[in-house]
Amino acid sequence: MNYRHHFHAGNFADVMKHALLVSLIRALQKKEKGFFYLDTHAGQGRYDLSVAATGDSLARKPEWPEGVGRFWRREAVPPALAEYFGLVRDFDRRFGNRESVPRYYPGSPRLAQLLLRPQDRMAVCERQPTDCAALREELLFNAGVSVHEMDGYVAVRGMLPPPERRALVLIDPPFESRDEVAQIARALDEGLRRFRSGVFAIWYPVTDRVRVDEFFAAVRALRPPPTLTAELAIAGDQAPIKMKGCGLVVINPPWQFDQSAGAVLSILASELAQAPGGGGRVNWLVPE
Repeated sequence: MNYRHHFHAGNFADVMKHALLVSLIRALQKKEKGFFYLDTHAGQGRYDLSVAATGDSLARKPEWPEGVGRFWRREAVPPALAEYFGLVRDFDRRFGNRESVPRYYPGSPRLAQLLLRPQDRMAVCERQPTDCAALREELLFNAGVSVHEMDGYVAVRGMLPPPERRALVLIDPPFESRDEVAQIARALDEGLRRFRSGVFAIWYPVTDRVRVDEFFAAVRALRPPPTLTAELAIAGDQAPIKMKGCGLVVINPPWQFDQSAGAVLSILASELAQAPGGGGRVNWLVPE
């Protein structure tokens, strides 16, 4: 696998994905009963943005300035993003950054861990050994957290249903494999068979509309419970940017999540645009 997330950490896709992840977790925490969080493609947990421009062999243009960087110097952010950015800023300071630009950015497992209550539990999976070792060190000594060096798609089959009978499963693959959509569909089919009431959130890139439509068709073919898509476009179809946006498919979205997601996307569409023609929208793939 060639993908290394630290090249992309803090970019517009991370901002969108993580802001919605915070909303999902908080929605589930409106109930006192604990829930199980499963992250299938967890990465390292913490990323040093100061090395984001360093590739394996060639220098790269860092992506965080067009993502989290656009909000960094603001004294206040819109309420829909306030908790997410508060977590990111506190995390950056906790690891010693006092500069005017961000340096340490939390990945999804770190954000989730920061929000966990004593009654919640989380398992994170990363198949790349080096990244998994970094993740294990990052989450060491955190109660209710387990780290697994394994294929996250297998974890969907092996860890559901959870004893808590409530779950949020984040599937956030790199989309490098040609059969990634098929792998996601198989994992979702297994997950829904085992735990149909679980909340499943699947991140996807918008690079080719045909492939996105193929992904949606694969999800619909599973005949899932109510399912929505929350999608952000930072540029229109005619823009030369390769990745024009990203989205999150959410199966069994919590009550009113469509409204909170819509508020987040409205702000991000305005603030993170890189070319004309972008926007944010929430659509129901499978209506309630």
